[in-house]
Amino acid sequence: MTIGIRKFYTFLEETLVEGGKAAPRPVNIVVVAAVIHNPWAGRGFVEDLRPEIIRIASELSHEMTSRLLRQMEPERIEACGKAAAVGVNGEIEHASAMIHTLRFGNPFREAIGGTNYLEFANTRNAAGALLCLPMMHKSESGKRSHFLTANFQIADAPGPDEIIVAIGASDSGRAHARIADRFQDIAEMDAEKAALRAKV
Repeated sequence: MTIGIRKFYTFLEETLVEGGKAAPRPVNIVVVAAVIHNPWAGRGFVEDLRPEIIRIASELSHEMTSRLLRQMEPERIEACGKAAAVGVNGEIEHASAMIHTLRFGNPFREAIGGTNYLEFANTRNAAGALLCLPMMHKSESGKRSHFLTANFQIADAPGPDEIIVAIGASDSGRAHARIADRFQDIAEMDAEKAALRAKV
């Protein structure tokens, strides 16, 4: 690889009990993170970010997706997301550039059979900061049971001139999800409005 990867991290989480109650089935979450050199570091304000996006994003996504699928088969995956954190010498736009492109998102989405956009976070942080990777259902945007967040940290990253790029997946929604889906809310609120109009 010629895209400046310093290291990969793979985080595995298996939740068996939530809220003092056993989960109906374990909730498994996988996060794969790559620590890469910020390709715009030391170059001042770079107007056109696309050359480096084109050079890096697709290759990085394929490698990270391959690593994630070694831990969780695509047919098991129900929720997914992505995140990037640039070091303190970089712009948040540098973190955004690595993940907000179809060159990065499509290889992961297609490999897991997803149709939704990938839930995301992009930020700037010092090494060792706690990072959050939000997820949602891979094909049902209103399915609130699958609004999840994976938290992780890497002790020595991102360095000032680095970017952490991460993807995550879960084989389930929250262990004891019990709030309405978005579409149920819409139906209930429409019914309430209709009832009010009928009283007028």
